[in-house]
Amino acid sequence: MDFSQVKLIVSDMDGTLLNSKGNVSDKFFQLYQSLEKKGIMFVAASGRQFYSIKSKLSPIQNDIYVIAENGGITLKGKEVINTYTLAFDTIKTIIEKVRNIEATEMVLCAKSKAYIESDNPEFIDFFKEFYTEYEKVEDLLNVPQDEFFKVAVYHPESSEEYIYPSVKSFEGELQVKISGENWLDLSSLETHKGNALEKLQKILGIDRTQTVVFGDFNNDLEMLQLADFSFAMKNAHPNVKAVANYSTKSNDDEGVETILEQILNS
Repeated sequence: MDFSQVKLIVSDMDGTLLNSKGNVSDKFFQLYQSLEKKGIMFVAASGRQFYSIKSKLSPIQNDIYVIAENGGITLKGKEVINTYTLAFDTIKTIIEKVRNIEATEMVLCAKSKAYIESDNPEFIDFFKEFYTEYEKVEDLLNVPQDEFFKVAVYHPESSEEYIYPSVKSFEGELQVKISGENWLDLSSLETHKGNALEKLQKILGIDRTQTVVFGDFNNDLEMLQLADFSFAMKNAHPNVKAVANYSTKSNDDEGVETILEQILNS
């Protein structure tokens, strides 16, 4: 593989750059310094809240691009580059529908913070891994005015099995994204990592031949299709393996770092 023209590296977080313990390796931060010296830019692209992504990548948080909330907001440092928002009337429809699905929890994702109405301590402990800035409210339909990006829906066993059948009727009107084993995201049709990355590529003057993308789940599909060097993790969903041009080792075996070393040695 000839990586000599690569100028942009894009990585998902959970199941990709983060290991199973939710950590970024020390090796990655060392490799990033070498990438930066070569003028290669890095993008962290995740369904997570941008505060959470920045905390995971705190040593370099002001130097990289961040695509958060599955494409809802793109930033570099404190500069907001792009947003895709969700109208509150639509949010109301979603919440009323999801409240009828047994054993689910909801997160209303906004620019200032995330909102939850759950009293479930097990869910709240799990949720705090992905959302560091949040507020518990009595009613998600009665929150302060904000820019809203999505409604994230959680099921303790399987989002694909227990949430998706009840919300698939929204397809065509909304993005319905199974974004992890336990999570499903509902957002505007234009909100996905692919749209956010495509806009960033245009701003930076970078095309697919100069782009590397790593991913593991269905919310990565669109952005994988924007790179000639698209990599599925060994632990990826079958849909991701079908779309990606290449594969790498698992997130617990430093699959991203392995390819970054090859890029630096090209």
